[in-house]
Amino acid sequence: MDLLEQYFNSKIAAEEKIEAKDWMPEEYRKNLIRQISQHAHSEIVGMLPEGNWITRAPSLKRKSILLAKVQDEGGHGLYLYCAAETLGVSREQMIDDLLTGKAKYSSIFNYPAVTWADMGAIGWLVDGAAIMNQVMLCRTSYGPYARAMVRICKEESFHQRQGYDILLTLSKGTEIQRKMAQDAINRWWWPSLMMFGPSDAESTHSNQSMAWKIKRATNDELRQRFVDMSVPQVEILGLSLPDPKLKWNPERKHYDYGEINWDEFKNIIKGNGPCNKNRLASRNKAHDDGAWVREAATAYAYKKSSTAKSVA
Repeated sequence: MDLLEQYFNSKIAAEEKIEAKDWMPEEYRKNLIRQISQHAHSEIVGMLPEGNWITRAPSLKRKSILLAKVQDEGGHGLYLYCAAETLGVSREQMIDDLLTGKAKYSSIFNYPAVTWADMGAIGWLVDGAAIMNQVMLCRTSYGPYARAMVRICKEESFHQRQGYDILLTLSKGTEIQRKMAQDAINRWWWPSLMMFGPSDAESTHSNQSMAWKIKRATNDELRQRFVDMSVPQVEILGLSLPDPKLKWNPERKHYDYGEINWDEFKNIIKGNGPCNKNRLASRNKAHDDGAWVREAATAYAYKKSSTAKSVA
């Protein structure tokens, strides 16, 4: 081990942030680019199922809240792309990897949002699972990533609360509304558990990410915390989670839960989920339709730069 690597390891051990100009192992850099870019892609693709419901929200209040949430997600993607760029990868390359299907994003966004109650389930469960992951990332070892996550987590907490409020309102409504809320929870519960990634025994990157303090808790640890948090919350709703094996274990002081369908998870990761092709097609169309905006912005920036130089 050379002196540079020794110094890098000493900073990790001392809980000091690694900054963009610091020396870092190439594998550390690649690991971060993979994780941060996938995180950014997930924020951008995650706008699609909710954006589809903005015009169909049941009231002006719900419409404005959902619009603000989708706008937040776009901002989160921007913060994260900026953080990844500090590692030497270009925005254009990351976007191209997403549009061509080379890059991955969270599997959860390859499921359809078929009713208004899905907006509640996505806010409560999907954003809740995201917060469980992301709060830990506020303490990640790479400085630009950690600082981006502070603001993201504050906004995600709002997203979770608005989702829970939707379900709470539906749970107090008519029998049809209660059934709609329960159906949404039934469909989004297991995909939300998959968001934490494969089990620790199957995870490719967890051990090294933990050693470098990119991650602060394992997939299974975070998944267990999420289950423990969700049970009392669903009881307040007067609804249930779709797991007959869900039961409090007094010895472990945690809830036991059923087996996740990892074959379904792997199938979606391979691009065979209900909405994989639709999501990529939508992103490609948006990218193509926005080409004139990028060209106009580039031309304006060039003109402004040329004018400034001529004045100088």
